Amino acid sequence: MTSKTAGSPSPDNHTPQQQAMPEVNTLTAGDITASLKAGFSDFLACPVMSGFFGLFYAVFGILFVWCLVWLGKIWMIIPAAVGFPLVAPFAAAGLYEISRRLQREEKFGWTEILTVMANQRKREMGWMAFVTLFIFWVWTYQIRLWLAITLQNASFSDFSGFLNIVFFTPQGWTFLAIGSCVGAFMSAALFSLTVIAMPMLLDRDTNFVSAMLTSIRVVRENPVIMLGWAAIISVTMLLSLVPAFLGLVFTLPILGHTTWHLYQRAVSPVVE
Repeated sequence: MTSKTAGSPSPDNHTPQQQAMPEVNTLTAGDITASLKAGFSDFLACPVMSGFFGLFYAVFGILFVWCLVWLGKIWMIIPAAVGFPLVAPFAAAGLYEISRRLQREEKFGWTEILTVMANQRKREMGWMAFVTLFIFWVWTYQIRLWLAITLQNASFSDFSGFLNIVFFTPQGWTFLAIGSCVGAFMSAALFSLTVIAMPMLLDRDTNFVSAMLTSIRVVRENPVIMLGWAAIISVTMLLSLVPAFLGLVFTLPILGHTTWHLYQRAVSPVVE
């Protein structure tokens, strides 16, 4: 695929030329394997700093679930746990920066990483955060809707009672089936929009629309490989939630670093 600019203004036209879309590469299973190895190496190079971001994400998840219990929103625990990984790409921004600096062999410390992350609010990372959180909100809302429709006559006062209804009654099976289908669709949409867009916004001076379009192109042109990567992320993240979210301390950093290296392989570098 050849990168093109859309239209060339005349010399007298002061309208800025539209930014060229980056070239998207063809990926193979070897690219995922190589990216995983590089991601694991980045984690070993900065285990404390990388683990900090995983720990922060895990602690936030624990507090989030505790708040749901405190507020009596027991029905929200499973949807929140399943939908929680949807916001992981935004949470991994610091990990992308660590990998970027390691790749360039730049010296850095906490100040450099946290400063770069704070400066993203001046760029368009905030819009990507809005897209991510909006889809998470829609996910929560539709779960509440289907819960009301399918379990309208059910009653439960604690989490174990909720689990019993969901997993051992026909109404609960209907709720799980519908929720899983809708959740899979929304997860696929968000994955397509963000998997490349997040690291791209951190790495390049581009807008969030171009970043999302590039991410969609990568997924569209490498459907099997990107589906495999999505499956690896989903299974790993869900298994990491089982030990009270603490598995995320290790898995989130490795997946975040890996995503950076996969982005580097999926999108051609900027031509100076």
